[in-house]
Amino acid sequence: MDRIDELVVGRALSRDQRLSLTLPALRAFFAIAQVWQLTTEEQLRIFGLESRSTLARWRRGEIRILGPERLERISYVLGIFRAINVLLPVPERANRWMHCPNERFGGRSALQQMLSGNVGDLHVVRRYLDSHSAGS
Repeated sequence: MDRIDELVVGRALSRDQRLSLTLPALRAFFAIAQVWQLTTEEQLRIFGLESRSTLARWRRGEIRILGPERLERISYVLGIFRAINVLLPVPERANRWMHCPNERFGGRSALQQMLSGNVGDLHVVRRYLDSHSAGS
């Protein structure tokens, strides 16, 4: 389960696969959200959600199955987290990088890029980090 980021992106998952990934993926997302100190509003934007009550239910594990897009979003977040921690193995540096302005994102931080609400912006950050880890 530690490779949810590789299982989801670009693949059509069966209902059974989505069912088995939902709770572990949510647990991983909320653990990362805590490390990155994401506000509830930021978590909502990354998920592309509007409902705080839905997010609160998900946080409590009160969901049976996530849709493909939500799993894809979590997958990107997990991949971003893994990649930044490989590139910057000191956790404080990795977490700080998420909040620092970056020319690649038009002077915005990676987190600001991710908070647009579009799944494509998660992909942009992931691709940027993957390109740097490939060159390492």
